[in-house]
Order: sequence, then C-alpha cells, then structure tokens
Amino acid sequence: MSQNAPKHKPFPTAAVDAGTRTKAAILVFFGGACYGFNATCYKLSYAWGFSSAQIAAAQMWAGFALFAVFLLFNRTRGEKWGKLGCTNTLKLLGIGAVTCITSIFYTYAMSVLPVALALTLLFQFTWIGTVIQVIMTHRPPALSQVISAAVIVFGTVFASGLYATDLSSCNPWGIAAGLLAAVSCASFLALSGLVQPKCSQAQRGLIVCGGAVVMSHFICPDFIVSGVLLQGIAPLGLIAGACGFFLPILLLSMGAPHLPTGLTSVLAASELPAGLFVAMIVLGSPIGAVEWLGVVIILFGICVSQLQLFPNRASQ
Repeated sequence: MSQNAPKHKPFPTAAVDAGTRTKAAILVFFGGACYGFNATCYKLSYAWGFSSAQIAAAQMWAGFALFAVFLLFNRTRGEKWGKLGCTNTLKLLGIGAVTCITSIFYTYAMSVLPVALALTLLFQFTWIGTVIQVIMTHRPPALSQVISAAVIVFGTVFASGLYATDLSSCNPWGIAAGLLAAVSCASFLALSGLVQPKCSQAQRGLIVCGGAVVMSHFICPDFIVSGVLLQGIAPLGLIAGACGFFLPILLLSMGAPHLPTGLTSVLAASELPAGLFVAMIVLGSPIGAVEWLGVVIILFGICVSQLQLFPNRASQ
C-alpha cells in the first residue's frame, strides 16, 4: 500500500469506550447472577449428606471438564492453543486457586452459619472490591460507586433475611470463613480484570479451572478415588460447576478487563437476587415483602453504579 494512501479515521474513542463498557457491565452482571445457583446447590448437597469439601471439589472438577469440552469443540473449528509462557500460565493458575479458596470458605460458612449470615458476610465483597481498587490505582473511587456499594450492603441485610436472624450463638470460625470468602471473592474479581493473556476464553478458563482443581486437592485429596461421584454428587457438581465456575469465569473474563475493579464487584452483587429466585423455584423457599424490598434496593444500587458508564457528553 502506498504511504500516501489515506488512513481510515477511527471511531470516536469515547463512543466506543462507552459501548464497550456497557456490554462489559452486562456480561459481569450476568456472570454474577450465575453465582446465584451456588447457595441452592450447597444446600441440596448438605441435605443429601455430602460435606462442604466434597461439593467444592465436585464444583472445581466439573468446571474443568466443561472448559475442556469447550476447548476441544473450538479446536475442531480451527482455534489454536495460544503460547502463554510460564508467567501468564502461573497467573491464570493463581486466579483459579483464589476462586477455589472462595468456594472453600463459602461452603464451610454455609455449613455452620445461618444462610442469611453467610450470604451477608460474602456480600462484603462489594465494598472490599472498591478498597482493592483504591489500593491498586491510588485514586479515590467514583462517588456513584461508593454510594452503590453502601446501598447494596444495606439491601443485603433485608434480602438475605439477616434482620430476622438470631446471631447470639453463631460459630466464630464460620464468621471468619465468610469474611475470608468475601476477601478472596473480591480478589478474584480484581485479578479477572488485571490478567489478560493473549489466548482464547476456552484456554484461559481451562487453565484457571486447572488451578482450582489443584487447590481442591488440599481440602479433598481423595475426591476421585472415594467413590463419591457414584453416590449422587455428580449432578449437583455439574450444576455448581456450570453456574458457579464455567459461566462466571467465561463472562467475567470478557467483561471485567473493561471495568474498574470496584465496579466489577458492585455489578457481581446480582448474585443475591438471582440466588433468592433460584431458591424460591427449586427449594420452595418463601420470600417475604421485606426480602423483596431488599432485592429492589440491591438492584437500585446496581443501577446507581452505572451512572459512571454514561459520562456527560458536554465534557467530552
């Protein structure tokens, strides 16, 4: 091509950025909503006699298997395995280890605490993610983001039923596990946006789940040989792996890199409203007027966070 040939004029950066971030916000919102299946799967697994370690390991293995199938399917369509190098591979394995730690702490918290308290503790990731963002960027978060996180935490108290839960005899180890789950969850969301190797989503997801599988061996080393797969945990593990690993990791890896860490944490709060709907449909759990009010407050908080996605055009 001649050097004097006219170059194509790029699209306006602001418009492209606004559109990209809006799509990213939708992906993260639905990625968070997928996590809503976890609580119901955990409840069913405990009712069927499985331990928190067993359901966590089943979830990791199922997620790994689903990404393996996804990768093989893409290979048949000509997609090649990207060369990541040792550093990027270790980073992705680390992300998998972090998300496995979240499941380990969360499943344990739900096994020893009232569900409402375990959910409320986990949902502290909404403001913890904002703190992580401030630490990483050395800049204060947007006002809409701070207000949104506060509104979501407030709504969680009502949506989870914590306001009507007796906390006098709660297990302190369970409380610690719930808070650690919140920290590791916020860390996973932050890392999902930071680590962006040049590879397909299927390859990325497979490596991330590989890290989770390795970590799961520390809590349930005999998962494969124990025969638990033949005792009924496979269907629960598959659902938990699909909704708690495969879909969220896929959606977050596509959306989180285009959003601030704190905003990603806020959008992922869609997990609780989705979880309540799933519990209502599958378990027949009643949802009262106060819980519905909490759901509305959470959704309102998520809407508030989106105000920063549409900057004042006059200032552009």
